[in-house]
Amino acid sequence: MTARPPLPPFTHASAVEKIRMAENGWNSRDPERVSLAYTEDSRWRNRAEFARGRAEIVALLTRKWNRELDYRLVKELWAFGGNRIAVRFAYEYHDDSGQWYRAYGNENWEFDADGLMATRHASINEHPIAAGERKLDWDARAPRPLDHPGLSDLGL
Repeated sequence: MTARPPLPPFTHASAVEKIRMAENGWNSRDPERVSLAYTEDSRWRNRAEFARGRAEIVALLTRKWNRELDYRLVKELWAFGGNRIAVRFAYEYHDDSGQWYRAYGNENWEFDADGLMATRHASINEHPIAAGERKLDWDARAPRPLDHPGLSDLGL
């Protein structure tokens, strides 16, 4: 396995870089691509789902993005230390009926020495929003533009 810099121990700058890389990966909505950022035996808690290993991660993300359409995500640093990073995030999507949602949450990440995520714990809640209330709007499957506001700037 090839290392995925930045590597722990994290500095403020390297934690922010790692978070933006994760955000860009998730915004691709490509489960295979996203899974490569995790160890082969990575452990996840995502809402009430538990996954272990890349195959289960790919399956979870495939189910997720099959029902969470036009998904767009923004992540922001909450805290870091050693090989751990805590983030808060918001994402928006619509279901197959056209109803939009905004989800909010927190993630705790733990990395191995090669910079692969070994553990991910996510707590998430969401609520319906009107299409006109959306705040995360850029070209689908593209990284968030560098000039797009972050969570704090958006008041989220």
